[in-house]
Amino acid sequence: QVQLVESGGGLVQAGDSLTLSCAASRHTSSNGYHWGWFRQAPGKTREFVARIRYYDSTTFYRDSVEGRFTISRDNAKNSVSLQMNNLQPEDTALYFCAAAEARTSWSLLTSQSEYDYWGQGTQVTVSS
Repeated sequence: QVQLVESGGGLVQAGDSLTLSCAASRHTSSNGYHWGWFRQAPGKTREFVARIRYYDSTTFYRDSVEGRFTISRDNAKNSVSLQMNNLQPEDTALYFCAAAEARTSWSLLTSQSEYDYWGQGTQVTVSS
């Protein structure tokens, strides 16, 4: 069983930056993983934030974070990061990383149901 462990959350002020990291404890796929970040604010459903393709690092973001957040990966370490700049109070949420086996269609990876492994989440709180 692959376990994902997130780190890097915290309490910041509006306009600040944070970097979230996520590492896989065990690599079971010789083809690597697509990676995604999702978030869930209090009282809301979990939503897609960003994703990165395993073989060429193509990325895709939700509109509200485009230009502020950057997802990146380290294949050798089976890890992914989310650099978040100019954070706003509406970014406050529990952030989850997720990994999908390489066979998963890239176009489907906005949907959380397409991911095979999930971390426990790391809290990001942005004060105004």
